[in-house]
Amino acid sequence: MATALLFSGQGAQKVGMGKSLYENSATARALYDEANRVLGWDLVKVSFEGPDAELTQTKVCQVALFVHGMALHSILKEQGKLDDVKFAFGLSLGEVTALTAAGVFDFATGLKVVAERGRLMQLACEQTTGGMAAILGEERATIYDLCAAFDIEAANFNAPGQIIVSGEKSRVDAAAAAAKDRGIKKVIPLNVAGAYHSRLMEPARAAFATYLQGVVFHTPQLTLFTNTTGQAVSEPAAMREALVKQVVSSVLWEDCMRSAVAAGATTFLELGPGGVLAGLAKRTDKAWVVKSLAEFSDLAA
Repeated sequence: MATALLFSGQGAQKVGMGKSLYENSATARALYDEANRVLGWDLVKVSFEGPDAELTQTKVCQVALFVHGMALHSILKEQGKLDDVKFAFGLSLGEVTALTAAGVFDFATGLKVVAERGRLMQLACEQTTGGMAAILGEERATIYDLCAAFDIEAANFNAPGQIIVSGEKSRVDAAAAAAKDRGIKKVIPLNVAGAYHSRLMEPARAAFATYLQGVVFHTPQLTLFTNTTGQAVSEPAAMREALVKQVVSSVLWEDCMRSAVAAGATTFLELGPGGVLAGLAKRTDKAWVVKSLAEFSDLAA
């Protein structure tokens, strides 16, 4: 038995997430209270009470998901339920959570890293007019051709037949409109603030690279897989480079999942709300064993 931890990405957040952890665990409560101190604003109130419009902001939801994931991780560790964990990775911002769970950063450092990432990405969203769309049921080659034709980018390879494209909103809209004529049956425009994982995030990438130069990366205690390649990463310099590149590059989530299985992962444990990652795992291979944990009642089993 070898377990891989999965940490949620932006879009999984929902008002009320983590409240039961805070109310029932002194360990989780300490992390949330520390987060409030480090951030200088009330993450607890926004996470538990909303409003949804505030929680959904890039600079808010990224830290909210990070703290929620780390609270779940800390409780499980305290319960002695992580002994068979050998691997960790996360979707987009979840990669910072995975690094923190693997001991690359302490909690406060990981929180500051994800807060700066979210702040810079929100600035980039506000300075551009970006859009994203999900394309279902198509091969990667078809999507690459579409992206080349409309000068947009493939942002996420989430699972077989679930790929997200990203770029200037007008170009994404044009690609979506032309998709049917290209034999692409299902395109779903996404309600997002910007073009994540595309070149429109370049200002955020450059500033984040500068910020991370001042952050110490420790050798991980778990095998980590990076979104940028779908492969394992362990050297501090390589982890830093991957986190920077990830802001503008495709998220190779399906590749990360397959690499973990090839390396010996037999069970996936999703730490985050909504069961999004479990759904992607089941779409990739129905035989994979995935369990999702989000609230305190999930931790009793």
